[in-house]
Amino acid sequence: MTLTPVDRRVREEIARHGPLPWSAVVEAALYDDEAGFYTTAGQAGRRGDFVTSPEVGALFGSVVARALDDRWVAMGRPEVFVVVEAGAGPGTLARTILAAAPACATALRYVLVERSAAQRGLHRERLPLEDPAHAFASVAEDPDDDEVVVPPPPGPMVVSLAELPRTPGPCVVLANELLDNLPFDLIERTADGWAEVRVGVEGDGLVEVLVPGASDPGVPADPGARVPVQRAAAAWVAEARALAGPDGCVVAFDYGAPLAELAARPWTEWVRTYRGQQRGGPPLEALGTQDVTVEVATDGLGSRPDADRSQADWLRAHGIDTLVEEGRRIWAERAHLGDLAAVRARSRVHEAEALLDPTGLGAFRVLEWSGT
Repeated sequence: MTLTPVDRRVREEIARHGPLPWSAVVEAALYDDEAGFYTTAGQAGRRGDFVTSPEVGALFGSVVARALDDRWVAMGRPEVFVVVEAGAGPGTLARTILAAAPACATALRYVLVERSAAQRGLHRERLPLEDPAHAFASVAEDPDDDEVVVPPPPGPMVVSLAELPRTPGPCVVLANELLDNLPFDLIERTADGWAEVRVGVEGDGLVEVLVPGASDPGVPADPGARVPVQRAAAAWVAEARALAGPDGCVVAFDYGAPLAELAARPWTEWVRTYRGQQRGGPPLEALGTQDVTVEVATDGLGSRPDADRSQADWLRAHGIDTLVEEGRRIWAERAHLGDLAAVRARSRVHEAEALLDPTGLGAFRVLEWSGT
C-alpha cells in the first residue's frame, strides 16, 4: 500500500496522541501546508476537480451582482461598499461579478479571502489587485497631524487576503461552497447514547474508533445513525456576522439539510469526496489527493439563519429570469452575426437550466444572516 505524505503525517499524529477527531484528519487532508488537497492542485472549475455555480458560466455572477446592487441601494449608496468573498478559490465569482458592471462598482471594495496560497496566486493572474492599505484608505494627514477626510478613490478595487479582514463599518460577506469544506467531526448514535467517531490505525489502513460520551445533538436517530458536528463552520458564521456589522449581512451558498434529515440518511451520502470532476474514493483513503466535503447542517451552525431557501428561489428573487429573457432577446437579434455577444446571450439559457436544476445546483441552500 502506497502512503501519501498526508497519510504518513496523520499516522504519526495518531501514534503520538491516539485516535484523532475527524476534524483533524480533514484539516490535514485539505490544508496540510505541504501536501494538502488545496495546497497542491485541488481547485474548482471545468479543468479542476469539481464545478461550482460560478464555474457554470457568467450568469451566476451576474445575478449576485444584482443582489449586491440591491444591498448597496438599501444601505443608502455608501461611497465605500465592502464585499468580502470568503473561500474565493481562483477568483471566478469575483471576475463574473465585476464583468457584470454592477451599479455599485464605483463604490465597490471587493475582498477575496482564500486560505490556499496556491489559489491566491491565481488572483493576481486573473484580477487587477490593489494593495489593501490603499484600497481602504479614506483619510490623509495634514502638516499639523490632524486627520482630514478625503474622498475615497473610485472603485472597483480588488484585494486578496489569506484571512477575513478587519474592516470598519458594514459589509456583505459572501461564501460559495465554503462551509462544506471546513473541518468537521462525526458522532454516531449507539445503544448507549451518542459516541464520537475518531480515526485510528489498524494494520495498513486508517479505521474508525467510537469514543463514548459525545454531546446529544437533540435529534431523533436510530442506532448507527450519524450527524456532523460543524464547529469550524459555526465559528466562521459568528466571525463573519461580526465582520458584517449591524447593517451588513452574510450570504452562504452550499448544499445542506437539517440535522434530523442528515441523521435519517446514510452518512456516506452526505460526506463526499471529489477528484477530477468525479466522486472520489472513501474519505480516509489517499489523504490529500481528493476533496473531502460534508453537507451543511443548516440548523447546526450556532445561530439559525434569518433566511434559508433554495438556490433556485434565491436566484429568481434576484432577477435570473429577467437576465435569461434578455439573453434570448439578444440572441434573436444577433444570432445571424454569431458574435461573442450573441454566444454569451445564448449561453445564459443553458446556464440557467443548470443553476435552477431542482435535482442539482438549484436545490442548494442559500443561508442569510444579519450582521452583529
